[in-house]
Amino acid sequence: MPLLDIPAYTDELAKNREFLRSVFQSMLKARILENKLSSLYKAGKIVGGVYLGKGQEAVSATLGASLIQGTDFFAPLIRDQAGRTAFGEPIIDCTRTYLGSVQGPMRGRDGNIHRGRIDLGMPAMISHLGSQISFVAGMLFAKRMQGTLNGRVGATCIGDGASSTGAFHEGLNLAAVEKLPLVLVIANNQFAYSTPTHRQFACADLVERARGYGVGGFSVDGTDLLACASVIPAAVRRAREGGGPQLVVAHMLRLTGHGEHDDGGYVPQELRKGHYGRDCVEVAMRQLVEHGVASVDEILGWQDSLADEVQRAVAQAQQEETPDPYSDDWSALATRFPLPCTEETQIRAQP
Repeated sequence: MPLLDIPAYTDELAKNREFLRSVFQSMLKARILENKLSSLYKAGKIVGGVYLGKGQEAVSATLGASLIQGTDFFAPLIRDQAGRTAFGEPIIDCTRTYLGSVQGPMRGRDGNIHRGRIDLGMPAMISHLGSQISFVAGMLFAKRMQGTLNGRVGATCIGDGASSTGAFHEGLNLAAVEKLPLVLVIANNQFAYSTPTHRQFACADLVERARGYGVGGFSVDGTDLLACASVIPAAVRRAREGGGPQLVVAHMLRLTGHGEHDDGGYVPQELRKGHYGRDCVEVAMRQLVEHGVASVDEILGWQDSLADEVQRAVAQAQQEETPDPYSDDWSALATRFPLPCTEETQIRAQP
């Protein structure tokens, strides 16, 4: 299958006001939330690591907004807060998980980044990079076996480093052979932790791998909201309409270290000051204003409103109890969700 041409965005795209406004608000909400998480981590209020999606919000939010909650599957990675938000995850799920609340989706028992809601089509994040590709492929294959796959899409995101793992090959190869409606986004943020891309792969662009797997391929500037809003929905649409797996490679630069414990000192200044060192949120602000999609006053109002929402969610989570290992119900979390299977299996699954 030939690689697809990159769709050129025009002023016509800017007329899709509601989609662009929704995506940008998810970007902005994620940035404000993650800035707060960074402050809490530095103040010693968060146990464990904090990994931010600063610089990846345009890609992540566009993907989340292109999916349909209740129909599609979305397996976000650690830098996909914007995508989670766009897909419909409430802020309180995030703050409860990071602050260890027993009322969080994982009941405070599984670290602070492995949250998910499988009942809403969002499995918990898996730390072994690349593993979520085969996981989502399995969810789609299961729906095919049940006869309920039509119209569904499964999506997940990985970094450039994860594209060098065996799980990447196995998962994408399975999805390609079975022609599953999988959308795989690679956030090429130039570094696998501290290893630059020229030490990871020899091809000029990771999208070249799409040809080898026989899947659709898109390459996009991940710092450009309008480009993302043109390319990523097109990939989702192709998968939904029976085009099989779609690989989207988004080029950007991680604007933080690998985590809040890492200062990213290995990133050369010329990269930071280059095109991909742009802040996608600032770029999006200018684009929305220039195309008349939102005014400066509106954006400032969104900032204030979202900051208040984030602060309320943090305050609520801080007041809630943390788990008690002596009284917790240690049955599997999956037993708390309705299972789409036979009545007999549902009875056996009860705690």
